[in-house]
Amino acid sequence: MALKKKSSKPASALSRRDFLMTSAAFSATALVSGCATTPKRSNGIVIVPPGGTPDKLRVGLIGCGGRGTGAARNCVQSSANVEIVAMGDLFQDRLDSSKKSLLEKVPDKINVTDERMFTGFDNYQGVLACDLDMVILATPPHFRPQHLQAAIEAGKHVFMEKPVAVDPVGIRSVIASSRAAGRKGLGIVAGTQRRHQPHYLEVMKRIHDGAIGEIVAAQCYWNQGKLWVKPQKPEWSDMEWQCRNWLYFCWLSGDHIVEQHVHNLDVVNWALKAHPRRVMGLGGRQVRTGPEFGNIFDHFAIEYQYPRGVRVFSSCRQIHGCSDRVSERIVGTKGVVRTDSRNAVIEGENPWKFETQGESVNPYVQEHADLIAGIRSGEPLNEGVRIAHSTLTAIMGRMSAYTGRELKWDWARDSSELDLTPAAYSFGDLPVVEVPTPGVTKLV
Repeated sequence: MALKKKSSKPASALSRRDFLMTSAAFSATALVSGCATTPKRSNGIVIVPPGGTPDKLRVGLIGCGGRGTGAARNCVQSSANVEIVAMGDLFQDRLDSSKKSLLEKVPDKINVTDERMFTGFDNYQGVLACDLDMVILATPPHFRPQHLQAAIEAGKHVFMEKPVAVDPVGIRSVIASSRAAGRKGLGIVAGTQRRHQPHYLEVMKRIHDGAIGEIVAAQCYWNQGKLWVKPQKPEWSDMEWQCRNWLYFCWLSGDHIVEQHVHNLDVVNWALKAHPRRVMGLGGRQVRTGPEFGNIFDHFAIEYQYPRGVRVFSSCRQIHGCSDRVSERIVGTKGVVRTDSRNAVIEGENPWKFETQGESVNPYVQEHADLIAGIRSGEPLNEGVRIAHSTLTAIMGRMSAYTGRELKWDWARDSSELDLTPAAYSFGDLPVVEVPTPGVTKLV
């Protein structure tokens, strides 16, 4: 198995500066045999021959955990003539298990040789140096801004999982990369699958056409039980453990309000066609207090202030044994909308309920189909700025809850210096940052 060593330092000891800068330099040289830095298609766009079959779309996967493996499978199932040709992950075992799973489930769609498999913190460089049209970014969210920047500089279309950053510095990077993608004619679709789901699309059209009148308030929820956790093993360094147990470290996941609840906050932003102006929140760590749960909270309650005085209440929780609720509620002057992952209902002056027509659509597949259709038509979708705004909405809620302070959107987007990047990307000691204390933790 070929391991890529682009940096003058070993992959296990990349500094923060190395990690941010090498993405701009790797395109000058092919990193391994069989990988070329120059795309074979103009501007990365796949040309459809007149009256013929679409040219094969070559896709790379960066981040081979459960979601990345699932996204790769959804991608090749979504459209004709699509194949996975390169894969990268921080860990060899995840890379191998992902390839094995894909070969078992979609064997005719996987064309990945050992020379196109990469590990280490710089694995993304090896994948992007291969002859690709598109890349799937599915690492822990901390790495998304750097990987997106490198992908756009390499001329690749992008599917990236949500959320797209964990701090305001990362958000500014994602916005810049998304705008660069627009100038280059490159597509970006994010893993907010509700944006590609028929009942959400239909109810949003009705909201925006005035079915519930003027929106005056909203509520959104992601309250559920426990998730997987990986206690530290003796053979794992601090860095390896945190990267394998990434859900529970704010620098990697952004906390669950960002990593998970971003879906519901994105729906609210969509309905209101806006982002919040201010936020005040609270939260804590009541049940998940052991060291295996890192330094994140287990519950949040946030009030967002939107334009025209609209107040939105947001609640998310990951505590076992409690009642679950994953849904949105939009309140207007003429009615109320209730949505969840399966249903959409309007109550009031214009009652309506979504009825499935024909075979149900898998939104995890449809989001890839929509991206690929745009690429092949020469009019690629670009959801980058939109998902950056929804991610920042969640980040602001976390920042307010952590500090006990009210935040303004413009300050968080333009001025906050919060950057959760570790001093170095190295498999060694990495002390766990203490759990935030409202009223004590500083707002940066």
